[in-house]
Amino acid sequence: MDSAPRVTQQAPSSPGRSQRRGVERRRAILDAAEAILCEQGYAAATLKAMGERAGIPTASMYHYFPDRHEVEIELLTNHLREFDKQVSAALETAQIRALPDAVDAIIDPELAYFRQHPACAELWFVGRNKSVAELVHAFDDERAHAFWRLLIDRGFLRADTPLLVLQLAFEAGNRLFDVAFRRAPGGDDDTITEARRLVTAYLETYASEA
Repeated sequence: MDSAPRVTQQAPSSPGRSQRRGVERRRAILDAAEAILCEQGYAAATLKAMGERAGIPTASMYHYFPDRHEVEIELLTNHLREFDKQVSAALETAQIRALPDAVDAIIDPELAYFRQHPACAELWFVGRNKSVAELVHAFDDERAHAFWRLLIDRGFLRADTPLLVLQLAFEAGNRLFDVAFRRAPGGDDDTITEARRLVTAYLETYASEA
């Protein structure tokens, strides 16, 4: 009597393994986007190019990110987290004796970060779509508030200085940084120097007389 045929069943992949693979693929896409932005610039960082770089078919890319802007948002969010840590650390250790020192304590680590991370500069200055712009504005508002509090607490600005003053200073600084990074890939030094002068001169109109 013949025995019944054996049926080989393939064990379903565990949820943990599938989830881990998804995380790895998202990371690969973000790494690919970072590399393309650094090497070829914003225009080249299409979803198709990211997939080719990461070894993921274009059709599968939409499973992880619906469009390139979602990749940009996640990538920039990661950068902003690290950016904030570095700027905060620099402020804590900076020797700030006057307003120009305070302005340098903000501009120097910001400039250094953009130069070390060209992908962040590409997203910040070149690929400013609506969602990225909202992230940048929210980030700058938080930094302006923290810097406003620091300058008043240390007696560099009058206690009645409006928060708007720092918000406008950051806005002006951002616009000049934008010019600097359009003039040169790593930020034009002459334009950065003028940004320091402009922001410092503006803040000094609110300087404490003490």
